[in-house]
Amino acid sequence: MRSLYTLDAKREAESQEADGETRECSTIQFPNNDLDEAVVVAKAIHENAGVSCAIDQLAAYMKQSMTSGAFRLRVSNAAIFGLTDNERGQVSLTPLGRQIADPSQEAAARAESFLRVPLYARIYENYKGFTLPGPAALEKFMLDVGVSSKQTAKARHAFSRSAKQAGYFEHGEDRLVRPAVSAGPGTKPIESETPKTPEPEKKGNGSGDDFGGLHPFVQGLLKTLPEPETEWASSARVKWLQTAANIFDLIYKGDGGGIVVTGARADRSPRPGE
Repeated sequence: MRSLYTLDAKREAESQEADGETRECSTIQFPNNDLDEAVVVAKAIHENAGVSCAIDQLAAYMKQSMTSGAFRLRVSNAAIFGLTDNERGQVSLTPLGRQIADPSQEAAARAESFLRVPLYARIYENYKGFTLPGPAALEKFMLDVGVSSKQTAKARHAFSRSAKQAGYFEHGEDRLVRPAVSAGPGTKPIESETPKTPEPEKKGNGSGDDFGGLHPFVQGLLKTLPEPETEWASSARVKWLQTAANIFDLIYKGDGGGIVVTGARADRSPRPGE
């Protein structure tokens, strides 16, 4: 959900330089502040309002002016890290924001929130398993994926601080390694934005039998079988078996064609009392 204060970025892009040229605007989302600043917002909401509050209330909790640029930037960055939803003057914690405010889940939530930033996710996927390049090369990569040339240095500094605060530099600041942290005992797993693969739809006759691997003609034939322990006239059985024979002739190879099913009974000795 778009942040209430992402409008600031739009205004900045629409503003012009003194010479009349439009400012260069980044095309990939990233925060200007680091992860710790976003966590401050989430914890202020959690400690004072629980889950949601009005924007003016949040400013009071954080002892800042609602109209100050620093406050607006903090609120916007919390949304970029996936910790808040900001809309219609309300700031609400997301499930990830609620977990990052819980000490038993904070470490795992920090690791997840780092990858919620589009720029950071691109860097992580590109250099996962490899050594990070030097500052100049990293800024060039940021430029290539959409950071404006005037913001690459600021974006790199915020990235480095956030990576450290999220635990990705525990094995050295020359590579990104996702920390092996858990949400703690008795806590819910962190909700990820990655879509889950849906389970394959089961096909059957509604009675619990799964005929999904059979030819559709055979599936349809099996669905017409009556329930066990019910009456089934001999003529109906013959018709069903003849239909099965015709279907088998159609879908299987071989010389089994021409099978005719009749209703003649095999000879048998009379039962007592007949």
